[in-house]
Amino acid sequence: MRAIDYIRLLALAAIWGASFLFMRIASPAIGPINTAFFRVFFGLIGLAIIILFIHKSLQFRGKLRKILILGAINSGIPFLMYSIAATLLPAGYSAILNATTPLMGAMIGFYFFSEGLSLRKLVGIVLGIAGIIVITSVGESNIAGNIFIGVSACIIATIGYGFAGFLTRRWITHQGGLDSTLVAFGSQLGATIFLAPFLLWNLSSGPSIDWLQGDVWISLLAVGFVCTSLAYILYFRLIADIGPLRSLTVTFLVPPFAVLWGFLVLDETISSGFLVGSLIVLLSVWLIVSPDANKTA
Repeated sequence: MRAIDYIRLLALAAIWGASFLFMRIASPAIGPINTAFFRVFFGLIGLAIIILFIHKSLQFRGKLRKILILGAINSGIPFLMYSIAATLLPAGYSAILNATTPLMGAMIGFYFFSEGLSLRKLVGIVLGIAGIIVITSVGESNIAGNIFIGVSACIIATIGYGFAGFLTRRWITHQGGLDSTLVAFGSQLGATIFLAPFLLWNLSSGPSIDWLQGDVWISLLAVGFVCTSLAYILYFRLIADIGPLRSLTVTFLVPPFAVLWGFLVLDETISSGFLVGSLIVLLSVWLIVSPDANKTA
């Protein structure tokens, strides 16, 4: 890897780590539904600007309906779940649970998509589950009463990511493929459409909200334009330059950045159980995504 690749990898991890901070600021102030909607909406606007700038033609070749569905599964539901978790958990907790996405992907692939499950992946799955249990049950924490709801929301989000990965391969990659910019744009459009009814219901029936909060709008704009649109550009550039496997190493780098931003900006603290559980989870992710993980036992 070149020096520029390492810089891009660290930048992507810092940006994605900051997304948990921005949701942590916005979600308690305006609610999870509003936060999730504006994240995908601003992400959609950012990608639309990119498409206009590069003069990309909106030719979805008959795949738009499936891409819209993918958007709900891959962005709408997960972003709503992480916004819920942001009202209950410190940023670092959500980030480390987000890192279990490869673990969920391995389980979903085995049970629903006839994927092989090597001994190494199986050990990784067991360790990942153990790590989650440690995070939720060991050590003193001032969030103990809500941690299970927050953790459950994060796990639902990673399940959505896991299913979306395999459905993307089945619906897009194996059906002639499609430009990744269009897939990302259509996905954010689908997520926006999915979350719009929830937003309208929340605005009409939910509690009154003070919309004149500068830090909230800065967070929403940042999580949409920077953590979604800009991060998307960096991620796919990394895949093109260093390949998908090396790009997945960002999974290990996001949680430390999320913990750092939470500590610096919100003065968040973490429990001993979180530290131990995080190390176990990261070890499980390494076992699952490492090159040897695909070898059968």
